[in-house]
Amino acid sequence: MQYNILFLVILVSSPIFNFSSKTTDMKPNIYFRFSCAAIVLLFAACSQSTSFTNILLKPWEGPYQGTPAFDKMKVTDVKPAMLKAMELSLEEMEAIASNPEAPTFENTIEEMERSGAPLDRAFAYYGIFSSNMSSPEFREVQTELAPLFSEFQSKITQNESLFQRVKTLYEASKENPLPNDQQRVVELTYQSFAMSGADLDAEKKKRYAEINKELSTLYTQFSNNVLHDEENYITYLSENQLDGLPDDFVKSAARIAESKGKTGKYAVTNTRSSMDPFLTYSTERELRNQVWTNYYSRGDNDDEYDNKAIIAQILKLRKERVALLGYANFAEWRLQNRMAKNPENALALMEAVWPAAIARVDEEVADMKAIANSMGDTITIEPWDYRYYAEKVRKAKYDLDSDEVKQYLQMDKLTDAMHYVAGRLFGYAFSPVPEGSVPVFHEDVKVWEVTNKDTGEHIGLWYLDPYAREGKRSGAWATTYRSYSTFDGKTNVLASNNSNFVKPAPGEALLISWDDATTFFHEFGHALHFFASNVKYPTLNSGVRDYTEFQSQLLERWLSTDEVIDRFLVHQKTGEPIPDVLVAKIKKAATFNQGFATTEYLASALMDMKLHLADPTYIDVGAFERKTLAALNMPKELPMRHRTPHFGHVFSGEGYATAYYGYMWADVLTADASEAFREAPGGFYDKEMAAKLVTYLFAPRNSIDPAKAYRMFRGRDASIDALMHTRDFPIPNN
Repeated sequence: MQYNILFLVILVSSPIFNFSSKTTDMKPNIYFRFSCAAIVLLFAACSQSTSFTNILLKPWEGPYQGTPAFDKMKVTDVKPAMLKAMELSLEEMEAIASNPEAPTFENTIEEMERSGAPLDRAFAYYGIFSSNMSSPEFREVQTELAPLFSEFQSKITQNESLFQRVKTLYEASKENPLPNDQQRVVELTYQSFAMSGADLDAEKKKRYAEINKELSTLYTQFSNNVLHDEENYITYLSENQLDGLPDDFVKSAARIAESKGKTGKYAVTNTRSSMDPFLTYSTERELRNQVWTNYYSRGDNDDEYDNKAIIAQILKLRKERVALLGYANFAEWRLQNRMAKNPENALALMEAVWPAAIARVDEEVADMKAIANSMGDTITIEPWDYRYYAEKVRKAKYDLDSDEVKQYLQMDKLTDAMHYVAGRLFGYAFSPVPEGSVPVFHEDVKVWEVTNKDTGEHIGLWYLDPYAREGKRSGAWATTYRSYSTFDGKTNVLASNNSNFVKPAPGEALLISWDDATTFFHEFGHALHFFASNVKYPTLNSGVRDYTEFQSQLLERWLSTDEVIDRFLVHQKTGEPIPDVLVAKIKKAATFNQGFATTEYLASALMDMKLHLADPTYIDVGAFERKTLAALNMPKELPMRHRTPHFGHVFSGEGYATAYYGYMWADVLTADASEAFREAPGGFYDKEMAAKLVTYLFAPRNSIDPAKAYRMFRGRDASIDALMHTRDFPIPNN
C-alpha cells in the first residue's frame, strides 16, 4: 500500500477492487487514503534510517522483502504513528521545496517519489483497521484523524515553493520533453497539484483547505453510519421459517446466530452475501420484505445514523470547492482526465444502454408474473420478490437451478482456478506460504507466494481474506500493501483480495453463486494488475478509474472458459465434474436477468452523475432520489444497486464520485477485448493474445494514456456494439 506523498489513489467501497461489489478507481487529486476501501497504487522506497519504537512505523522485516507486522498491530498505536509519520513527511516535503538549487527532475520529482516511507507503512495498518478489522475504538481514532489527514494534505498541495518547482519542470517539459516515463510522472504530479488548488490565491487556498477538512470528517461519519446499520440490523429466524433455504445457508446462519448468543436461531445478516441468497430462496414473503428493507434502508432510518443530511452537505461542499477552481460542477472537474473526458460523454453511454435495460426488466417481470400466477401467487411483484421469482423463471425457462450450480462452485476450487488462469496468461505460480511465516491480521487470512513459473523469480505475496465478520466492511475489494517499481531498487508486490462470503459451518465447503464467483474473479483481476506492473516510478502505478475496472472485468470472462469449467467445477460431495448438460444450461442462460443486473447498476451510476450535476443549494436527498428515478422511468420492481444513503463508493470518499459509470465504460472495453480473444486461434488462452494482454493492458499501469494502450492491444478503439451483443440488447442506432 505504499505511496509517495503525492499520489493518485482509488477510493472504493464495493468490490473492490464490487461494483456489483467489484473494486477499484483512480483520481488525479491528492487524496490520502483513509480506508482500505482504497486501492493504493503508489509507493516510495524511502530512507529507512530513522529508528522507530511504534510498530506501525517500523520498517517491515522478515522474508519476501519484509511484510507488515499485522499480528502486532494495536489500535492504540494508530494515532501516534500517524501523527509522527505526517510530521516526518512534511519535513521531507519542506526540504525539497526549500532546496536552493534550481529544480530538476532528480532533485524535485524523484525526491518526491521516494518520500514518505513511514507514512506508507502506517497506512498499511490503518487500511486494515478501517476495512477489515474495524471497531468502536478504532472509529473514534478514525474520526479524530480524518481532519488531520486533510490538513496534512493541504499543507503539501498548498506549499507554494514546492508547487512552483513542479510547475517549472512541467512547463519546461512541454518545450523539451523528458523520456516518456519521466514526462508522464511530471504531468501527473503537476495535474495533481493543479486540481487540488495549488494555483489559487491565498484566500481561496484557505477555503479550499477548510472544505477538504470538513469533507474528510463527513466521509468518515458516512462510512461509520453505514457500518453501524450493517452490524445492528440482523434478522433472526426460527426453525419453522427456513422453508426454501439451501442447506449450506441454513448451517452458516445457525453458526452466525450461535456466535451472537442466539443458539437455536438462524441469522440473516445485513450484508449482500447474506441478503441475496435469502431473497432468492426463502418462501417467507414477509421475511423477504423485512430483510430487503433492512438492507436497502442502510443509512436511511431517520435516526442518528441517517446519512441524507450528510450527503447534502457533501454535495454542497464539493461544488463549492471545484467552483474555486473555475469548474461549473464536480463532474466536470473530476472527469477531465478520465477516458470519458466529460460528464456528457459518460451520460451518453449510460443513456444509450438505459432504454434497452428497462425494456428487458418489463419482459423479466412479465415472465415472473406468469410464474407467480401458475403457482397461485396472485401478487404484484415487489422488489423483495424479484430475486425469488427470477429464480423460478430461471428454472422454468432454462431448467437451471442456481442452487444446483452452487454445488460445483467451491471457493477453494475457484481459488485454484484463478491461479490456473494466472499461470496460463501471466506465467505466475501460486504457492501457499508456510503457516506462521507471514504475519496476518486474522486467522481466516491465507497467503500465497507468487513466482514466475518458468524462472522461479519471486514476484510478491497474495493475501486472501474471504469471510464476512463484524467490523469488516461489506462488498469485495482489492488493495496493495506494497506496489512494484524499479525506482531505488526493484520491489515486490504485496496484494490482497477481500470478500464477504458467509463462513461455512465446520467441515462444510464454502459454496458460492455464479455471480459471487464472477466477483471473485473480478477482484483477482485487480490483483493481477498489481502483480503485472512493470513501471519504474511509483506514481505510474496509479490509474484512471474508468479504465482500471477494465482489467478486472475482463478477467471475469475466464470463469466460463472450458478449461476452468472442466478442471475446477466439481461437485462438493462427489468430486464429479459438472455435467456437460448443466454447463450448456449455464451458457444458454448467460444473458438471463440482464435487465435486473444492468438496471440496478445503471440507476446507481446515473444517480451519482445527476446528483453532482444538480444544484445542491437546497437539495433534499430523499426527494431528489425519488424524483430522478421517476424521471428515468425506473421500474418499481427493483431498487438501485446502491441507494444514495449507503452509496459508499460515492460518499465515503471521492474515488467513485461521478465515476461509478466507469464500470460500464470499462465493460465496453471488456466486451470488445473479449471478442479479440474469441477470434484468436487459441481462444481465451491464445499465447499471442495473452502476451499482448500483459504487455499493453496490464504491465504499463498508468505509464501511457489508456486510450493509446487499448489501441495498441486491439488496433482500434472499442465500440458499444460488443457490449450490447454480450447482454443480448438491441444495438442502438447511431
